[in-house]
Amino acid sequence: MNELQIIEYKGQRALTTAQLAESYGTDSRRIQENFNANKSRYKQNKHFILLEGEELKRFKNEYGNSVVAPTANKLYLWTEKGAWLHAKSLNTDRAWEAYEMLVDEYYRVTQEKQLPQDPIELALETSLKNYQEIKALKGDVAYLKEHMRIDGAQEYALNSQGKAKVLEVLGGYESPAYNAVARKAFAELWRDFKRHFNIPRYSELPKAKFDEAVYFISKWRPSTSLEIEIESYNKQTQLKLVK
Repeated sequence: MNELQIIEYKGQRALTTAQLAESYGTDSRRIQENFNANKSRYKQNKHFILLEGEELKRFKNEYGNSVVAPTANKLYLWTEKGAWLHAKSLNTDRAWEAYEMLVDEYYRVTQEKQLPQDPIELALETSLKNYQEIKALKGDVAYLKEHMRIDGAQEYALNSQGKAKVLEVLGGYESPAYNAVARKAFAELWRDFKRHFNIPRYSELPKAKFDEAVYFISKWRPSTSLEIEIESYNKQTQLKLVK
């Protein structure tokens, strides 16, 4: 994070939308969309600082065009807590890794300078900070366990299991049913899968439900109409072989 231009406003460090997007491996539009979709969760001066009018003018004079466009009429600066909310919205490995680096190498620098110098006060402040961080970490872990999506290896495993299941249902690659209705069977499997787990794509499956997903695919059966269609295609071939 050393390449980030340091922005300090009213005694705390913050990042522009463009800086946050670049750090998280996304674009400013995605950051703005996440903010608009979850506005009720974001609190001004806690998660973000909104600069307009004279405040924005003074900011432009101090930081110049490298941070904010000359024509901009407002600017959002994201605090550490705001960056955390955006990491939750994106929920990607890149975003979480970047957030950890931002906390360690960017946001906390100013906070450490402002710690009280009195030994007793410093000890109390440190204990409170550690307690709050542990409490927040426990909440983060619980959230991640419930909401973090499956990784690439798990996605590949589900895809492979799905192919194997459809192949089993249709009777193998050589079966006439495979050539006739394979696409329909795949579509039905993943439609049932997404409906069962209430997700738009199977890649959106929460990690915590991976084992349940494996079990679901292993027990999946096509609809009655598709089963009849599969049986019909395979019986036609059997009759031809008998003749």
